[in-house]
Amino acid sequence: MVASFSDLLSQVKRSIREVSVDETRAQVLGAPTSDARPLLVDIRERDEYEQGFIPRAEWIPRGFLEMKIEDLVPERGREVILYCAGGNRSALAARSLAELGYTRVSSMAGGFRAWKQAGHAFERPRSLTAEQVKRYSRHIMLPEVGEVGQGKLLDAKVLCLGAGGLGSPSALYLAAAGVGTIGMVDDDLVDESNLQRQILHNMERLGMPKVESARMTLQALNPDVKVIAHQTRLTSENILEILAGYDLVVDGADNFPTRYLLNDAALKLGKPVVHASIFRFEGQITTFLSNSEVGTEAGDHGPCYRCLYPDPPPPGMAPSCQEAGVLGVLPGIIGTLQANEALKLILGAGQSLSGRLMVFDALGAKFRSLKLRKDPECRVCHKRPEDIELIDYEAFCSLAQ
Repeated sequence: MVASFSDLLSQVKRSIREVSVDETRAQVLGAPTSDARPLLVDIRERDEYEQGFIPRAEWIPRGFLEMKIEDLVPERGREVILYCAGGNRSALAARSLAELGYTRVSSMAGGFRAWKQAGHAFERPRSLTAEQVKRYSRHIMLPEVGEVGQGKLLDAKVLCLGAGGLGSPSALYLAAAGVGTIGMVDDDLVDESNLQRQILHNMERLGMPKVESARMTLQALNPDVKVIAHQTRLTSENILEILAGYDLVVDGADNFPTRYLLNDAALKLGKPVVHASIFRFEGQITTFLSNSEVGTEAGDHGPCYRCLYPDPPPPGMAPSCQEAGVLGVLPGIIGTLQANEALKLILGAGQSLSGRLMVFDALGAKFRSLKLRKDPECRVCHKRPEDIELIDYEAFCSLAQ
């Protein structure tokens, strides 16, 4: 006897678990952390998805679900809720995932129509042009990025502090990835000695402001990117105004006064900082998420720069790259890692380096990871943002580098 589709659907719905839109909303939007909530997957087609989606939902069109679900959900015991337009395709998909070994799969009854009829909030995806879909196709293939993530990158605003050794590779890869707005802060001019490592610049731009040279390079690489040049040195007078327009900071500063000032201002404004430094054959990188909202769950605030180094060093105690030298490829390695950290924070993917210091030894080709702890007596990050005072530290540190 041949079963009708209605008979098949009824049989499938008896064999799988269905959850209501209210139950889905409570579990997905009410959970305090990502680990505590089910993974919500939208399996509708592109034209349906563009009309709106449930917040925090991942999008995998039904035709690709079995091929891509293992990349998105490698743990087959993870709780997954599927939804479509009306609840039928998601029911069939739930049975298919059960056959693949997923043990906690549900279908949202009534689908997206029921969600809207219940009056629950939904979002609309950023619409990519045909050119952008082609340019970022390798990103879009990744379940952790997709079109939603690429939209986040295009909407993101990242400030690169320094257009030198670290700022060059980090800015280049951020621009290539499609970060929509990149600010460059630097008051220096391109010098021939820079070209051994500062790959944003070239011989034709000697004597040009570095931020202008950076703008030309980045916009030639990707016309989607808006580059804002700040040809200045950060001070207590201008830093809050500059940082306020960005989501996070990639710190390639080459002097201690700027690092301490940036730390304090970022804490005051709640801005994440991807920090790095280089010296001869060694590079270090970490991420400071203290009091920030990007890339961290509520209450998950790691150490700040002052937790590691409470006070600036005396003048002359920290030799600069100008005095001690640096292997040209080293800032490329560390700066690229900074770009990786920034992209993860924007996408909300992976684990950041908050609470860890990664150290790279170029001569030994070795990475080490050191645990960093928040100082309970830190003089800055334990304060309320409004109580943090900004100080210019030029009088206390050596500026040559």
